[in-house]
Amino acid sequence: MKNSTLKLPAMIVLYLLISSISGQAQAHFLLNLNVRIFHIEHTASGANLYMRVPMPYLLADKTALGRDPYTGKLPQPAPYTKNSLNQGDLVHYVDFQQLELAPLGLGNIAESAIFLRNTDMQIKGDVKAVRLYRIGSEPDFATLEEAQQAFLKQYLPEDTNQRLYVGDTLVDIQIYYPLEAPLGEYQLSSSLNPGLPNQEDTANLVLDYNPGRTQVFRSRGLMQDPLLITHSSIDAVKTFLAEGIAHILKGLDHVLFVLCLSLGALSLPLLLWRATGFTIGHSITLSAGFFGFVPTVSWFVPMVETGIALSIIYMAWISLHREDTKITGSESTIFIGTCMLGLLHGLGFSFVLHEILQVDSPNIWQSLLAFNLGVEAGQVLIILAIWPLAYLARLWKKEWEIRIRYSVAGLCSAIAFIWTLDRGYELVSAIF
Repeated sequence: MKNSTLKLPAMIVLYLLISSISGQAQAHFLLNLNVRIFHIEHTASGANLYMRVPMPYLLADKTALGRDPYTGKLPQPAPYTKNSLNQGDLVHYVDFQQLELAPLGLGNIAESAIFLRNTDMQIKGDVKAVRLYRIGSEPDFATLEEAQQAFLKQYLPEDTNQRLYVGDTLVDIQIYYPLEAPLGEYQLSSSLNPGLPNQEDTANLVLDYNPGRTQVFRSRGLMQDPLLITHSSIDAVKTFLAEGIAHILKGLDHVLFVLCLSLGALSLPLLLWRATGFTIGHSITLSAGFFGFVPTVSWFVPMVETGIALSIIYMAWISLHREDTKITGSESTIFIGTCMLGLLHGLGFSFVLHEILQVDSPNIWQSLLAFNLGVEAGQVLIILAIWPLAYLARLWKKEWEIRIRYSVAGLCSAIAFIWTLDRGYELVSAIF
């Protein structure tokens, strides 16, 4: 019984170690995160939906994966695309000729899969316009005015003589929903399921422009479950609170840092004091990073990620020597240290948030504050889960608590050390 009790925490963290080795080491910058934006404009006779979506979300499930094993022929391409081989690999290009013949075709695919429901009644939409852009050349799309201006651009990219990968293409679509009465509360959902890697982390931003009130909602994933759009600021804030909580709970590096932070404090007041220092630090850089007050040089990204990995090792070291102030320093020194480490983690939070919002998005401070509070709530949840267990173990048998603490801190350090090597290599490569 004793051995199995002691092995359980080690087995859990060992699983995390294996997962971290097989996953992405750069947690914030290599997210494979796709963003879909929905602007809903209310009018006297209906509603306009302006959406921006990566082209693979519309077509990835409509083509075969490879060549016929018997004939060697390429599979039937998805609508409005062409298949080709590139060094033996199947690639998909935009078919401009098909699109010129059916300029609203991609919009019709989107309209059939985007569901707008008012009082449990699905509203049929009418596709008004479609625009295609090569990623990097797309116009801004953060506000309603920018979304409307995007449809004043030409239909297809200027360089139609050059091949355009489907994966490098953004599609803007305008759909009009006629209504007999003003649109009140409604549900927005999507049946698109392209089967893309990490599509469960898709960032959806819904901006609702009801006369006199603009609300910004956030949803993660494919939106197969309807998102309720109301006129309540509280409901809008809740979606960003949930995103902040999800970010810290799904970010293994943040979880390990708070885990070691919890194990490294002798009392709950000291733990809360240190957590406050961490909060102060990351709140500063979350805002600064989001608004672009950070360097843009190539080495900055891996430097921050390497620093986050090292912060876990430092906090694990603190937890191993928590009783010896000669080694760890005074509580004021540790507080300053957690503030500094919070600065690093705050940058990580801001990079994810910047994928979701733009600086000129409506209600930006409301959304930013809600996301930050969600991060804090996620941090508190980890502390509430870890601290009572550690405290009870110390009361029950101090030797057990010491063994558990050393096992957990050691394995957390091992994970962070692997990240440090991987991210450090990226840093050196970026510098030289």
